[in-house]
Amino acid sequence: MNSMSITLIIPFMLGWLAGWLVNYLADVLPVTRRLSQPRCPLCGVPFTVQDYLFFRPCANNHPRRIRLWVVQVIITALSIYSWVSPPSKIGYFLGLILLIYFGVIFVIDLEHRLILHPTSIFGAALGLVVGIIAHGGNSPSFWGRISPTLLGGLGGLLIMLAFYFLGVLFARFRAKRMRTLGQEPDDEEALGSGDVILVAVLGLIVGWPLIWLCLLYGILLGGLVSLFIFLWLIVSGRYKTSALMTFIPYGPYFIFTAGLIVYFPRLLAMIVPD
Repeated sequence: MNSMSITLIIPFMLGWLAGWLVNYLADVLPVTRRLSQPRCPLCGVPFTVQDYLFFRPCANNHPRRIRLWVVQVIITALSIYSWVSPPSKIGYFLGLILLIYFGVIFVIDLEHRLILHPTSIFGAALGLVVGIIAHGGNSPSFWGRISPTLLGGLGGLLIMLAFYFLGVLFARFRAKRMRTLGQEPDDEEALGSGDVILVAVLGLIVGWPLIWLCLLYGILLGGLVSLFIFLWLIVSGRYKTSALMTFIPYGPYFIFTAGLIVYFPRLLAMIVPD
């Protein structure tokens, strides 16, 4: 075994631990809003430490979700990639913490359409640290070092507030449409306050003016997925009853584009026109 293979054991192990942490937080935070003993989502039986750590079935023999293995593989692979090609300026270890934050937000919002306040508070603190390190530069003034980060956060907040209020209007139209179809309106929102806070946090991380790019590509990616959902509803004959009733979580798409900016700037430079 050569020295490179031995060295990669470190990011492999750290990535596996990071993936386990993402899975654990995504399992317990939406249910209890705190660190707690994970339970089987099918029967509610608590896992033993050994069963949870080694992805064994619960006491009632319900198998674990495929999501656990997907997260483990992706986070571990990204950990190894970041070790070989560390994110600019913030380095591997801070980049790994940011990757855990991205993973938790991505999974919880995708599965539950929730962006929780504790993760938003942690994200704001992490975003400030990452943003100041990444965008501070060599400016002699304090404002010069912190302004790209704060402007990114403020820009993301204001832009998303505008989209949020448009979403409120659409939600009212949707509720009216549901009553017309004889359905009871629900409390679903096109965009929630958590999405607004998330984009503000991402603005701190990627800075100004890259938050524009993060939003643009996130919205385009979400729109592309929505188009596929729309086509599937037409093919399945459910368009009339479901087209306006289906909302998608936008958080994962914003996280995905922010991840491209932070971890894959060369790839992003290839797809973004000069």
